[in-house]
Amino acid sequence: MTRAVLPAVARPLLEGRLPAGLEVTWFSTPTEAKEGIAEADIAWVDMQPTHLVAEAICASGPRLTWVSTLYAGLDAFPLDLLRSRGVTVTNGAGINAVAVAEYAVMGVLAAAKRFDQVVRAYDRAEWPKDAPGKTELDGTAALIVGHGTIGRLIGERLAAFGVAVTAVTRSGRDGTLTPDAWRARLDAFDWVILAAPSTDDTRALIGAAELAAMKPSAWLINIARGDMIDQDALVAALETGGIAGAFLDPTDPEPLPADHPLWRTPNTMVTMHLSGRSQTKMFPRAAALFLENLAAWQAGEPMRNVVDLDAGY
Repeated sequence: MTRAVLPAVARPLLEGRLPAGLEVTWFSTPTEAKEGIAEADIAWVDMQPTHLVAEAICASGPRLTWVSTLYAGLDAFPLDLLRSRGVTVTNGAGINAVAVAEYAVMGVLAAAKRFDQVVRAYDRAEWPKDAPGKTELDGTAALIVGHGTIGRLIGERLAAFGVAVTAVTRSGRDGTLTPDAWRARLDAFDWVILAAPSTDDTRALIGAAELAAMKPSAWLINIARGDMIDQDALVAALETGGIAGAFLDPTDPEPLPADHPLWRTPNTMVTMHLSGRSQTKMFPRAAALFLENLAAWQAGEPMRNVVDLDAGY
């Protein structure tokens, strides 16, 4: 008998489509997830905040073979533990890609037209005599750090606005820049967009030196993970006008404390890590991917979105 622990929220999407011989524990609470994973072969234990996922996985038993998650980023997962046990992990890369890419483009547009200032004028019932933002995307240049599914979608959408797009990948494939090459070219870009997975190599990827190398007129757009930016250095750059502004979907920590300086830093938009939630198809897509991978797992065939636990994505 194969045993699985699965989220009760996905039960309407999965029940009736699961194969015979699969014994399922449906969980609604962290305690139920920990109890179910102790004897499970398969675990889909996504929860918020994500440290609950790590706690559940740490309660798993020796039977655990496969962990499925709808999250693309695995920075909260106990990867060393999973690697030592030989557990296969499949992630949700691509599930939220369109929504996150659209959010990134929204960030660029909001920065170009300073839509944050337009909204604040509306809240004050003011009628400005001039537009607060006058940048046209056509003819500008963007650097996208990370060119996976989300990064590619961002690039395609920006290119349609006439933006010249340069991407960074670990391998330098398809004419992209390698990790050792992009910093020297930071002064060439109007938009620096972070779309890479969070790993040891990408923590504090943008610090004081990178911010100083950017154009004073450039904006930093982060739709990846908050820990990719040295936030003290970012606050300093924004307060002194070292860069024009920042659009931050993720932050570090999350939720951002009410007394954190980013709430009051000039020319900053914080969107509370809502990009991946700005759509209605997350769970249907995740359920479809789980069922596809479950069939492959049972048949001993390759699964989609298998994570390289050494690389972290």
